[in-house]
Amino acid sequence: MGQTFAFGAGSVELTEDGAVAAVVHPVRGCSVLLEDGVLHDPTRYWGKGFVITDRGSHRWDAPVSQRWRSAGIDLLYQLGDLELRVGRRFGDVWTETYEVRNVSAESVAVGSLAVSTPWRDVYESSRESLRKAVHAHVWTGGADSWIWATPMDGSGPGLGLQLTEGELWAYSVESRDGGIGSNSRGHLYLHVTDHFRAPHAMGGQPQLVLRPGDSYRWTWQLGWHDSLADFHATRQPLLTATELVAEVGETLSVQLADGVTGPSSVTSAVPGTQYVEVSDGKVSSRIQVLFHQPLRELVESRLRFVLDRQRPAERGDSRRFSFLPYDNETGLTVLSGAWRDWSDGRERIGTALLLQEARDRGWGDRAELDEALTGYEQFVLEHLVAGDGTVADDSLHESPTRLYNFPWFARFFLGQGDRDRAVQVIDRYYELGGDHYLAFDLGPLLLALSEHSPRMLEHLDRHARSFLEYGDDLPPHEVNYEQSMVAPLLELLVAAHQAGLVDRAELDRRLPWLTAFAADQPDVRLRHIPVRHWDGYWFGLLRLWGDVFPHYWSVLSAAVYLSWPSDELAPIGRAILRANLVNFFPDGSATCAFVYPSAVNGRPAHVADPLANDQDWALVYALRFGLT
Repeated sequence: MGQTFAFGAGSVELTEDGAVAAVVHPVRGCSVLLEDGVLHDPTRYWGKGFVITDRGSHRWDAPVSQRWRSAGIDLLYQLGDLELRVGRRFGDVWTETYEVRNVSAESVAVGSLAVSTPWRDVYESSRESLRKAVHAHVWTGGADSWIWATPMDGSGPGLGLQLTEGELWAYSVESRDGGIGSNSRGHLYLHVTDHFRAPHAMGGQPQLVLRPGDSYRWTWQLGWHDSLADFHATRQPLLTATELVAEVGETLSVQLADGVTGPSSVTSAVPGTQYVEVSDGKVSSRIQVLFHQPLRELVESRLRFVLDRQRPAERGDSRRFSFLPYDNETGLTVLSGAWRDWSDGRERIGTALLLQEARDRGWGDRAELDEALTGYEQFVLEHLVAGDGTVADDSLHESPTRLYNFPWFARFFLGQGDRDRAVQVIDRYYELGGDHYLAFDLGPLLLALSEHSPRMLEHLDRHARSFLEYGDDLPPHEVNYEQSMVAPLLELLVAAHQAGLVDRAELDRRLPWLTAFAADQPDVRLRHIPVRHWDGYWFGLLRLWGDVFPHYWSVLSAAVYLSWPSDELAPIGRAILRANLVNFFPDGSATCAFVYPSAVNGRPAHVADPLANDQDWALVYALRFGLT
């Protein structure tokens, strides 16, 4: 039998072989870790892991020896030429120390060394997510590494893990495939290094070489905290940065702890990301910042690219004015077949909306943009939007109606000055049951159309009240629960509040559901960016599962923060919009998904997908909300 140890106000349950099976705080009453079942089993319990070396690779599970103590346990694992000692101690805080030692007569090069931390980051339903699950916000930036596991409803307490000895340089994901789909984030592994699989990842992965008798040790400490700010108050990082994004030629400041050497500022004359690394002489830490082109320059480069390369000019009818995904490696547009996320409909309309936003600002070549938009409108009317306002999924295949599409096309018609057709599309959306669905941009769109058709406010009122009645039991969409359900919910309620239809208290009650999706890691790809972990598979060419940071629909959170009745969230909203510029490049090319972990299911990641697909929404929202 295992044992259960007190840990602060909660407890930790250990199995008979010393692995961690459950971590419980009485406020929640359930473990913050995955439970046994289809998604999880004892082979991936907390503290188990693997090592890849030039002298063999091993996973560890059952220890060769163990010693129970009054406050914890000591474990020994044999890993070929290496032995691993693990100590777990419990009390007000929970401390774990790992030490790997070379017990052979030859040097051993460690290419990957990882420990399983199976957070309950899973979407069973909105109610189960809000009541039982956590978002795991991970930062593996060397000596300053940490994790904040916060309940999905944004309440306390959360569980904070901070590294107190050694360095962590990566995290990877296992158990992600089509069988699990979009509703589980998978198993997260923390790495001392993942050099063997992804030497480039996260600024570069060190290779750990242990000579005979040498060892490497790292320690982390965990504690319960009421908020992320309370957790950070217990940490002493080597470096911090208030701002992580600037235009080329501008300067970003970095704050260093006493005794730390490294740059106190950084600038760049060329667009792109940079890592800033510092050291106290024993350990190092790094952060990632972005320098981007001026927004107009970036947008006009993107316009040139899509007009030249992302339209199927070879087609013989008005479909030639549509926009398609584009493979940056081959230079070919990508055809959808049965894969609707590559179709000429759906999210691809974001590119047309970008053309409208640029045209309305006098950016780009006005005549060329007018011609392109006129052609696109012809394509839409001939192939996507029926006479009754029903929006098709694409122009080539029969497929079920997808409600997400309707507000996007209504917004396009509004931008073309066709308010009647925009109203017709929205009316059709609601005829099909849209007031029980959280499509994007509905609240602001209904307000914009209400002067032309007062009926739009009736839709807004009915829709908002439907979702107030749902409470925390939101109907599942394409994912059981996700940031792009909560953000549109709040966007809808903010608009209803602006119209005098909903009390401010209803907004405030649900806001923590949205803010809980993100934390403040010192990486431009992560800070304030909501967790999304399936978009690389559905929208990209590599078809990789795993965290996408930033995914362009993170701008939905920005839209809420920048429309909020008070202005305290506006800086976070602007930071999200600016962070999304990282996915656009000086020649106008772009990526739809940057898969952030060092590896997914053992395959190298931390890579920009070669497909330019639907990321132009990030620029649409940047312009819509006046980003400069």
